Amino acid sequence: MKIVFITGSHPRHAYIARAIAATGYLSGLVIEEREEHLPIAPDHLNTQMKKMFNRHFLNRQVAEGKHFGVGILPDVPILKVSRNRLNDEGTWSFLKKHGPTLLLSYGCHMLSEKTLGKVSGETWNIHGGLSPWYRGAITHFWPSYMFEPQMTGMTIHQLTQQLDAGDVVHQCCADLVRGDGIHDLAARAVLKLAIELPEVVRILIERGSINKKAHKTAGKLWLGQDWRPEHLKLVYEVYNDRIVDHYLDGDFEQSVPKLIRQF
Repeated sequence: MKIVFITGSHPRHAYIARAIAATGYLSGLVIEEREEHLPIAPDHLNTQMKKMFNRHFLNRQVAEGKHFGVGILPDVPILKVSRNRLNDEGTWSFLKKHGPTLLLSYGCHMLSEKTLGKVSGETWNIHGGLSPWYRGAITHFWPSYMFEPQMTGMTIHQLTQQLDAGDVVHQCCADLVRGDGIHDLAARAVLKLAIELPEVVRILIERGSINKKAHKTAGKLWLGQDWRPEHLKLVYEVYNDRIVDHYLDGDFEQSVPKLIRQF
């Protein structure tokens, strides 16, 4: 087994890279340089909204630092690329050189059909959301906004040219811990995936293939443009970033997600 991991440049991405490296099968990393982890509030926001925007993203930085530590990368060959160089000769040469039998992606932009064609083995994406209900962008925010924090999770699925629509390999959910804010909850989803991913890899190696299941419904595709800073008012002004506590207290409708799992 040889794994190449194509990922982003934020702490959660480095954490998953270290989890993959712990299997002993990681042969290379391609890192897409992503946007600043602590963005600047847009100028058009009023003073109150700027404070809320800054609070939200500072909380994310603090939560990821607490749960994932500093972004130390595994000691393997690394190729760093910009978004517009993700699907070009440099990445293709890297894939050819390291010849993965499993290509994993997480936190990068969409890989082209030509890039995927450079890999002869399995090609999976790690999606920060439960597909098909939470496909697309910012999908660790929307479950809490929709009063269903129990739907905060991760999906491993087959890479295709449709966003987060490939057959599902494995899913997991974040543990609900009293006192957690929205970013702690998101981090716990990543932590759970980091624990379970090595076992999924082991099953693939042991069996030589792995069962996947197609989505029975298209679900909901959340676009980046769907999110606005004003959405933060519900999280912080109405619920003081304690949506998990309200769910555990029975203030919201209770339900259990139906997950696709390997074990």
